[in-house]
Amino acid sequence: MASDKELADFLKSAERRAFKRAAYAVRDDDAALDIVQDSMIRLAEKYADRPAAELPLLFQRILSNATMDWFRRQKVRNAHVRNFSDFETTDEDGDFNILEALESLDVSAGTESAADSVSRAQILLVIEQQIQQLPGRQREAFLLRYWEDLDVAETAQAMGCSEGSVKTHCSRAVHALAKALQAKGIAL
Repeated sequence: MASDKELADFLKSAERRAFKRAAYAVRDDDAALDIVQDSMIRLAEKYADRPAAELPLLFQRILSNATMDWFRRQKVRNAHVRNFSDFETTDEDGDFNILEALESLDVSAGTESAADSVSRAQILLVIEQQIQQLPGRQREAFLLRYWEDLDVAETAQAMGCSEGSVKTHCSRAVHALAKALQAKGIAL
């Protein structure tokens, strides 16, 4: 059973890496912070009685599930609901015209051209698809090492394998991703 200090120390050490992982996944810092906090609370409430050695793997699973839950909620929310407050402007006279708000959103969509935006989105989609096609252990090692920013020893501990295996899995994942992206004409 993990002591309160061990649990607190683990959460403190995992906080930054978990935030990076969630922020990468959801591309929204506020949502990522909420996901990480919810995951930490779930770990503390439901798994505080587990040994300290089990906490990293449990937390990674909880974080993954919380991220997937966020995506599910966003998908449902965006499919069915659009708040008028999302369109409101700070107009001095208090008048609000939804058509004017939508027009101003189109104009101020960003300085990035539509072609650049579509191209970037397509590249990210291809990268994500290629990561999903990696064998499970390679994907896990790649994500823990490069997106979670864990070192080799921490990754080996989280995966329950040797440091040499982590290095092998990461190397194979990087080479497979580079080859797949190069075959699709994407040079990073």
